Amino acid sequence: MREPVNRTILLLDIEKFSRRDDVVQAVLRRRLNAIVDQTLEAAGVEPSQQYREDRGDGLIVLLSGDVAKTALLRSLLTTAPDLLHEHNLLASESAQMRLRTVLAAGEVAHDPHAGTTGGIVGHDLNQACRLLDADVLRAALAARPDEHAVLAVSAPVYEGIVRHGHRGVRPELFARADVTVKDGVLPAWIHRGAGTGPADATPAPRPRRPRRPPPCPRRPRRPPRPVGPRRRPPPHRRPRPSSTSTAPRSSTAPSSRGTSTG
Repeated sequence: MREPVNRTILLLDIEKFSRRDDVVQAVLRRRLNAIVDQTLEAAGVEPSQQYREDRGDGLIVLLSGDVAKTALLRSLLTTAPDLLHEHNLLASESAQMRLRTVLAAGEVAHDPHAGTTGGIVGHDLNQACRLLDADVLRAALAARPDEHAVLAVSAPVYEGIVRHGHRGVRPELFARADVTVKDGVLPAWIHRGAGTGPADATPAPRPRRPRRPPPCPRRPRRPPRPVGPRRRPPPHRRPRPSSTSTAPRSSTAPSSRGTSTG
């Protein structure tokens, strides 16, 4: 066995592959290889930087350590869904293709044997395969009938690439999912979907406004005064003369003398 080296691990699996007949399976396998070719080419991956192993209903792709994971992740989020959309737009109903995809990283060793093909081993590779077969990833794809793929990343890829928010990689669109495996719980982060934005994500609860204190009790209003006929003001009167004043004598008063009659 050769010495293990650090590799970027890309795993792909076709949904409901075993339910198709042999002719359709052959068409899907050829088309899957073509989609992977164009996706890696868009990420700037050279043929000499990759190793592929056919798994029948999927592929194992190992990339050398000098391949930028940021470019590969952007291509998996943009180029691969577009190519799948083009295929499904023209393919018949029986040849529709939807993918479960896992992007991981770790130590992988090559252990070839004469007369056999393949022969790659490593704990990190085994953990990535368990993520690919996890029920939570299958359920995520089944819950998105309008999408063509679902992508999950391992903890090293999330911590080293996704959470830093590199160009074209939005960490808020990845949701954590704990996968139960034989030797414990395996963390993974599943992309929410191609058309998901902040409005599609689960909205945060709005903070409640503090309740206003109840108003102070008001004093009871006085009953309105009865409205009646308006009273006229009393007429103006002259002041009466004082009792000590002397009335003036009249000049026409008769004389007290009598008239003599001769």
